Amino acid sequence: MGYVEKNLLAGESIVYRANVHWVVFAWPGLWLALAAALFTGPVQEARAAGLAALALAAFTGLGAYIRYATSEFALTDKRVLVKVGFIRRTSFEVLLKKVEGIQVDQGILGRILGYGTIVVSGTGGTREPFHRIADPLAFRRRVQEEVDRI
Repeated sequence: MGYVEKNLLAGESIVYRANVHWVVFAWPGLWLALAAALFTGPVQEARAAGLAALALAAFTGLGAYIRYATSEFALTDKRVLVKVGFIRRTSFEVLLKKVEGIQVDQGILGRILGYGTIVVSGTGGTREPFHRIADPLAFRRRVQEEVDRI
């Protein structure tokens, strides 16, 4: 049972979920590929660099996995709920009737691969950005549909 399920109100149900995009594993994958290339090379000094690249792959990979596994983005029939982080946790909850807008920022690579940043704007000036969300346009569309339903 995750953060969202533990914090549902009485009679509230989850309508849509989003995840962090797999692109968070790009740097660890690149470091791992570099380590593999250095280990297969004939030069002994390259293997020491391969160990360093392998350590970087493990370190960045662990961070990416923690981010991927501990981030929750959900839309319920009453609220937008977001929780990011494990040790340093950031949570954001806004009632649907208080949502003023959802902005989506996508660069070229984000448009090609299907990820982006969503910024949820609530009444009172709250603006919370959440980065590298998979299919942010679908998340925005579902929030808009639920706001319209209310």
